[in-house]
Amino acid sequence: MDDDFLDLDSAGFAPGKTTAERLALLTLDEAHDLLRLLQAVAQEDSPLSPDVDRWAREIAGRIPSGS
Repeated sequence: MDDDFLDLDSAGFAPGKTTAERLALLTLDEAHDLLRLLQAVAQEDSPLSPDVDRWAREIAGRIPSGS
């Protein structure tokens, strides 16, 4: 995958370990929002769909069911 289009500096992302620590601190609502987004993208006809579907299943298995 070509990540050249991502400008992480302008997006306000912290590099390396700090980013991983921030991702671990998603709220439950954020995790559900991310899951819904991944599920929508996984339904697209795209070469990335299988990977996105795998991540959606991983996240779904790690968070409590939404209300």
